[in-house]
Amino acid sequence: MKPFIAALVLLVAPWAMAEPAAPDMQARFLAGQSVAGSPLEELSREASWQQHSKDFQKAWLDVDKRQLSKISEWMPRVAPFAYDDKAPLFYLFSGPDFLYAHAYFPNATTTVMCGIEPVGAIPDVAALTPEQRATSLQNLRKSIGSALDFSFFITRSMKSDFQNTALNGTTPVLYLFLAHAGCRITGAEKVWVDQAGELQTQANKTPGVKIDYVAPNGANQTVYYFCSDLSNEGIKSSPGFIAFCNKQGVGNGFAKAASYLMHMQEFSKARDFLLTRTKTIIQDDSGIPYRFFKDAGWNVTLAGRYAGPIDLFKERYQADLHEAFKAQQTIELPFSAGYRWRPNESSLMIARLPQEGEIPKAVIAPPVQPAPEPSVPKAVPVQE
Repeated sequence: MKPFIAALVLLVAPWAMAEPAAPDMQARFLAGQSVAGSPLEELSREASWQQHSKDFQKAWLDVDKRQLSKISEWMPRVAPFAYDDKAPLFYLFSGPDFLYAHAYFPNATTTVMCGIEPVGAIPDVAALTPEQRATSLQNLRKSIGSALDFSFFITRSMKSDFQNTALNGTTPVLYLFLAHAGCRITGAEKVWVDQAGELQTQANKTPGVKIDYVAPNGANQTVYYFCSDLSNEGIKSSPGFIAFCNKQGVGNGFAKAASYLMHMQEFSKARDFLLTRTKTIIQDDSGIPYRFFKDAGWNVTLAGRYAGPIDLFKERYQADLHEAFKAQQTIELPFSAGYRWRPNESSLMIARLPQEGEIPKAVIAPPVQPAPEPSVPKAVPVQE
């Protein structure tokens, strides 16, 4: 080998074979947080990252003040049974919205999320060119802008946002939300579930990502995100995700800005799963229709103000929920939730199965003519 080429190999080889930075540092870099002392410190001096960090810090301060700090004060006061619970959290139709899942249920040992957005690659920002990093960071800010401004992702925008750059899919968004939530990522890997719901590390039917982390409370926790169609036909052809959820045991549910999909017969299997495999569900009106809780004997606490759906979903107005808000004593909601993102327009339902010895609350909303729907699955004890 010629001396010049040998010297070049010695110079380049250590960089080429270097291990990617730890996932926690990758997450901090993406969230615009300090990565001093890590292999990514040099990259944080790039002008694109400096601007990224500046923009994000301003956005984080705003969402913390307006939303997250208020949720962290409100939840342990009004729903400590959910806030403190370590049971699994099922967040269907979630997209990559770990930020709010963790805000409402910070003690869930396992969080299982699902959407139709692609999983994407495990981030390795050092493997990108400076130009790719700059474009990817800019796109990240764009892709989560609605989640920070309005508390929900705009579904029609996510598909293109999550595929347009080298940092693609939901995984980079999960990383930066974990970092901002104060979680320290200890491991991340691509996973799949087979038709029986068994977790696999080789390509199979339903792709996902598994991220292990240490929560701010010091607990070891895990979040899964799977890309799967949750329509009845989707579950029939790819039952692995729901089978995986069933293996987690009884947990809690969360739904927000869910496009009113569980109002439809075509999504009744996803709705039935939540009604029979959870003990508490916190949701806005776009989740499970109010009548399903009422008819199955759940206790429902109402918070905020029911202003009805936005115009896009105006046909999903719930007359019985409107009457319930008029008739029942409600609690305050000092932050926004779901599509009604303006102050004092949001509402939440805290639905809870009656505990042993507890009598279900009387239904005091006057009867209304329900829309045609299949029979309601009754909540029954589940064998662990």
